[in-house]
Amino acid sequence: MTHRFTAQPATEDVYFLGEGPVWDPLRQRLLWVDIVPGVVHEGRLDGGAVTPTGSLSFDTTVGAVAVAESGDLLVAERHTLTRVDATTRARTPLIRLLDEQRQSRLNDGAVDPAGRFLVGSLAQDDRKGQEILFRPDGTVIDDDLHLSNGLAWSPDGTRLYSIDTIPGTVWVRDYDPATGGTGPRSSAFTLSNPDGMCTDADGNLWIALWGSGRVECRTPSGDLLAVVEVDAPHTSSVAFAGPALDTLVVTTARQDLSPANLAEHPHSGRLFTARVRTTGTATPYWNPHP
Repeated sequence: MTHRFTAQPATEDVYFLGEGPVWDPLRQRLLWVDIVPGVVHEGRLDGGAVTPTGSLSFDTTVGAVAVAESGDLLVAERHTLTRVDATTRARTPLIRLLDEQRQSRLNDGAVDPAGRFLVGSLAQDDRKGQEILFRPDGTVIDDDLHLSNGLAWSPDGTRLYSIDTIPGTVWVRDYDPATGGTGPRSSAFTLSNPDGMCTDADGNLWIALWGSGRVECRTPSGDLLAVVEVDAPHTSSVAFAGPALDTLVVTTARQDLSPANLAEHPHSGRLFTARVRTTGTATPYWNPHP
């Protein structure tokens, strides 16, 4: 039986390309990014609503954000990972992952069970199959992707799931949390335009489908368990948030929508929330020295 849920708009503000929600339990805050204008947002979860409480703007695109236990942020700018001090807001570039001349930008990223931040890239030109999934030291995990996107781990941390959006592949491979080592990848299943992804406490995958206005929950082998309908065609990413990790937060986008699309779906670009009768796994804090 497939369970069906409906997400509700959670913000008054709209975002051009909302992405990458992250729950910070120590500070009881939600973080997310608006990629194209290059902004990291933070907000407070009030029941099913998200109240924005602050933001940081950058001069480049911002693909993803992670948070350390100290409150410091790690931000995936266009080509570089940058640390933001929690107190002073001072910004320190840590590593350049993409060459300045490469027509690509950093995209989705996530923290592994030991606190390593993995991040992938997408092409901003017509190249195909040359995008990269990186470890934080610049080590390449994959170099043949079309559009590197959502990342998630099994609850015990021994399997890594990663999305390549254009072919619609959800990859899976063995993962060693102690070393960050990976085994050979294999296709778990395929979908139409999978984007951001997270895991729940049972090890099932919650995947935002770009262009479909929905989030799907699937088993690791691809069986459909639940659908969350979202009144915004471009559902981009998902995360479990709140003290009990029982609120599913969905980011959406206005990018690539025509005036007619926006008139039909005026909530596009807002954050949405839903209760989906399960809880998520806690996102590990970013560890600068795993």
